[in-house]
Amino acid sequence: MGISSVWHWLLVLLIVVLIFGTKKLRNMGKDLGGAVHDFKQGLNEGGDTAKGGKDDVIEHQHSETKSDQSKS
Repeated sequence: MGISSVWHWLLVLLIVVLIFGTKKLRNMGKDLGGAVHDFKQGLNEGGDTAKGGKDDVIEHQHSETKSDQSKS
C-alpha cells in the first residue's frame, strides 16, 4: 500500500476533479496539447531551414589586427 496503489491514484484523481472541475481540466488538456503540437511543428520547421539554409549563415571575416597593420 505505497504510493503506487491504484486506490491512492483514484482518490487523488477524484480530489483533482472536485477542485478544478471537468471543464477546466478539459481546457487545460487542450491547451497543453496545442502547445506540444506547436513545439513539435517549430522543431520540424527549424530542422528544415538548418539543412538547406547555408545562405542564411554569415561567415566570420578576419579583420587585420594592429600587429598586421604595423608590418605593412
